[in-house]
Amino acid sequence: MKIVKNTNSLKRKDLDNLLSRSDQDLASAETTVKKILVDIQTNGDSALMAYTKKFDCPTPKALRVAPEDLQAALQACAPDLVATIQEAADNIRSFHKEQREETWWTEPRPGVKLGQKITPLDRVGLYIPGGKAAYPSTVLMTAIPAQVAGVQEIAIVSPPGKDGEIHPVILATAAILGIKEVYRVGGAQAVAALAYGTETIESVDKIVGPGNLYVALAKKEVFGRVDIDMIAGPSEIAIIADDTANPSFVAADLLSQAEHDERAASVLITTSEKLAEKVQDEIETQLKELDRVSIMEESLKTYGTIFITDTLEEAVRISNLLAPEHLELQMADPMKWVPLIRHAGAIFIGPYTPEPIGDYFAGPNHTLPTSGTARFASPLGTYDYCKRSSLLFYDQTALSAVSKRVAAFAREEGLDAHANAIERRAES
Repeated sequence: MKIVKNTNSLKRKDLDNLLSRSDQDLASAETTVKKILVDIQTNGDSALMAYTKKFDCPTPKALRVAPEDLQAALQACAPDLVATIQEAADNIRSFHKEQREETWWTEPRPGVKLGQKITPLDRVGLYIPGGKAAYPSTVLMTAIPAQVAGVQEIAIVSPPGKDGEIHPVILATAAILGIKEVYRVGGAQAVAALAYGTETIESVDKIVGPGNLYVALAKKEVFGRVDIDMIAGPSEIAIIADDTANPSFVAADLLSQAEHDERAASVLITTSEKLAEKVQDEIETQLKELDRVSIMEESLKTYGTIFITDTLEEAVRISNLLAPEHLELQMADPMKWVPLIRHAGAIFIGPYTPEPIGDYFAGPNHTLPTSGTARFASPLGTYDYCKRSSLLFYDQTALSAVSKRVAAFAREEGLDAHANAIERRAES
């Protein structure tokens, strides 16, 4: 891991190597994605099947998973795993219920009522990565907030493996949540199907969920026709630690992010050079016990960084510059420092709150802003599946009281038809 000292003069531009990990030579990928989008929009299901055969499996099965296949996957799932998924679902549902918004009215003056109407989206599409790996946690984190918000139609798309099937644990999780609409398709073509619709897949209002570069570019391309959650980059963690931190815990948590992929970033910000040395030793020891060693070694070599600061205040400043997806506070009295954290997707407080507890079980959403976007973006939540409509009511007396001023305002902008709409009511 790279060591950085003398941090007092660091600015955000000095952290570009950590913040711009998702920047690649995108020209070729963008061209491919645009061609796929046009093909799906033009040729529908036949194009979907052709891309599935090309990218995922030699003998594609029917696009839609039959209801009995969902139930069969649930029945075949280990009971202990089903119980854990159900408990995690309960935790996630309980947390996201706290985020619900309600329609409201106010009466600022006689004859005037103003408000905001909260309406859930009609239909959403969830992209669940698949193929070589299974992410039932992503099903939970994307579907449950939609259900809490009141979305009536939820469609899941997920790429099949070489056998033509979606991983059974994904199907089982969908069944646990009562989701009946699941499709065997992934990649940019799945995003296109959700955005434009095909003979089998009805278009949606919003597409949510992580994916590879092609999925991200496709979501970016269809944004405006439909809404999307975010353009997610590689995962990242920052840990602020002092000399009270347990180096074994810190090393384990850095590795938990490094195993995601070679472009994941694992950052330690500490006031203790001694801790930094112990953490590096622990990383070497723990690597020998883990599976995805080559991925972790490449990630740590390229993006693993240890910042050594003079004070915890400086450590917090560096963290706020990074605006990390995951931030852990492993220092004495960590609650004291929470108010000073301005930019982080999720904040894990204390030595016994490791990042993976948030990934799977605690309740807050694990779909978080990456690559420094926590400066302006938020975790996925119930609020992302709702829209807001402004409500306005004036009675005749209230409108008459302001009509001259509003009409004059409209004419100042050169919009006399606007003024006319006000004045006709005042005259009546």
